Amino acid sequence: MGPKLLAPSKIRFDRCGLRQLAGLSILLLMACQSGSQPKAGSVVVKQPNTVRIATFNASLNRAKLGQLADDLSSDSNSQAKKIAEIIQRTRPDILALQEFDFDAAGRSVSGFLKNYLAVSQNGADPIDYGHVYQPTVNTGRPTGLDLNRDGTTNSPSDAHGYGQFEGQYGFVILSKHPIEMKSIRTFQSFLWTQMPNAKLPMLDATTPYYNKAALNTLRLSSKNHVDATVLVGPSRIHLLVSHPTPPVFDGPENRNGLRNHDEIRFWSDYITASRSQYIVDDNGMRGGMALYEKFVVLGDLNADPVDGDGIQSGILDLLGHKRVHKETAQGRLVPSSRGGATQDSKAKTQKGNPAYDTASWGLRVDYVLPSAGLSVERSGVFWPELGAPHRALVSGSDGQRQPSDHRLVWVDIRID
Repeated sequence: MGPKLLAPSKIRFDRCGLRQLAGLSILLLMACQSGSQPKAGSVVVKQPNTVRIATFNASLNRAKLGQLADDLSSDSNSQAKKIAEIIQRTRPDILALQEFDFDAAGRSVSGFLKNYLAVSQNGADPIDYGHVYQPTVNTGRPTGLDLNRDGTTNSPSDAHGYGQFEGQYGFVILSKHPIEMKSIRTFQSFLWTQMPNAKLPMLDATTPYYNKAALNTLRLSSKNHVDATVLVGPSRIHLLVSHPTPPVFDGPENRNGLRNHDEIRFWSDYITASRSQYIVDDNGMRGGMALYEKFVVLGDLNADPVDGDGIQSGILDLLGHKRVHKETAQGRLVPSSRGGATQDSKAKTQKGNPAYDTASWGLRVDYVLPSAGLSVERSGVFWPELGAPHRALVSGSDGQRQPSDHRLVWVDIRID
């Protein structure tokens, strides 16, 4: 088992700047601002008495430790400007950002808040998040073992999660509502072999791909699995956040595809009382989520229910779970966009509805899945179609690369 997270410190931030900072897991305290299903792909104003919850793989990752913090220390990074404008135009109240490198000093988070989100981008209103939590992650964390069988033990593929340094491809939760820090559960140290009937890779019918040392070491989560509760008016909503490994970049043993399946399965088990007793968090607490609790599963899950290279049973089980909001998962409220519907990509050959796609390569891989007891008003994917306002934020048509190959996905939930 790995080291337990230190008690998160508070980072208090306002428009005047950063006041206080320390610790490994990061928290901030905040201010506020404020969506029938919208015209797909349009920027939609949120209605009163609703909370907008979103996920966005922002691709704010860098090749070297500290590089993202340096890039965000001023207000001149073109990628960060576009990412910030997308956030300012969609205005989520709660946002999970994936592929946001972790740094223990919190420089990247504070720089993004101060120099980008708190500054108007192309006339969009600034947006403030006073509550922020960034967990430590498994990417780049060494195992000391040859996990990919290439004869070395120090490559990015030999880490608990693929990464060139510890914290690469991390994630962060930004919220306008208080985060209940004392109740956060993390599952960074949970071993893959602790999951009953885990889909562990095999070289052949009788030979495991991983040796005994690897099986006793390798963690399930390629980044982290986090259960963080936010307090929204009278409601407590659990954010179940993760970013499973892509189901590719492996060999015939399909180790990444199998792990992706089980990383997604973890949440299906976590919200099922009869299947969650094997789960143990990083503080030693056993079990999953009580039946009366409200939740939202969100993140880049790297799995499409119809197309792509993943083992689809994992995501299908989650989408079809009786505790997951049916219409948002598979019905009339599935987040969609005109940009996805009209994209010139693999969408022309895929079986699924391209309007539901959340990635530029034509798959639905990013999810905001509320629990069945929550009242969902509307949803969407920020993906303007060709010729629409703000199209340049996703197309790279200004001569620069698109800021991310993923799209922001949002869901509006009524809070009475």
